[in-house]
Amino acid sequence: MGDFQNFEQDFYQSGYYTDSQQEEVYGYDPAYVNPEYHDVDNSAHIADEYTTTASYTGQVYQPVAPPEQTDCIDSYEEEPPLLEELGINFDHIWQKTLTVLNPLKPADGSIMNETDLTGPILFCVALGATLLMAGKAHFGYVYGISALGCVGMYTLLNLMSIYSISCGCVASVLGYCLLPMVSLSAFAVVYSLQGILGTLLALFVVGWCSLSASKIFSSTLNMSGQQLLVAYPCALLYGVFALLTVF
Repeated sequence: MGDFQNFEQDFYQSGYYTDSQQEEVYGYDPAYVNPEYHDVDNSAHIADEYTTTASYTGQVYQPVAPPEQTDCIDSYEEEPPLLEELGINFDHIWQKTLTVLNPLKPADGSIMNETDLTGPILFCVALGATLLMAGKAHFGYVYGISALGCVGMYTLLNLMSIYSISCGCVASVLGYCLLPMVSLSAFAVVYSLQGILGTLLALFVVGWCSLSASKIFSSTLNMSGQQLLVAYPCALLYGVFALLTVF
């Protein structure tokens, strides 16, 4: 029994101890277990800077415009009306109609410089409709004569004036001055113009239309001394419409 105890004491007196195994890590540097061992170039601080995000202060589903683009955003109240964007201005149409109905009134050249074809198209359609009510289907003649007259007056005015004028402006003026001819065509529906009274009335309407058109052209192109020269080709053009209305 004593030999066995001596053997047990000799066995536990060896150089191998379990406590020292937990404290020492063989083959590694003790400083390796320190978390700051790898943070040599302050990489942990850089990672924190990239992973942190700024808090969103706006509202969800409501995009916020950049500060430099805030002044460029137009509100719906500042937008022009839809008819004005399409080139339909009833105020200008009414002013041009009054200018044509009163040939002695001075014309405003700034209004007539606009290419407004809404009124001329309506007056051409009205002229064709009144001719149709009188039993004359002359829609093709009305449109064809109007197109040729606009091209001819456009060429003539650009040759006579030092200022240039667009073909749309010429068509607008000639179309608005067609309004008295529409009234003559409407009168021909209920009364025949093939007589002395009809001829005199047609001549009066032709002079009215040509005087209004020449007044507008002379005021727009600063051709005050050439109004009679401009009125002559206008009278020829409206005389063709008068022939369609009378006969």
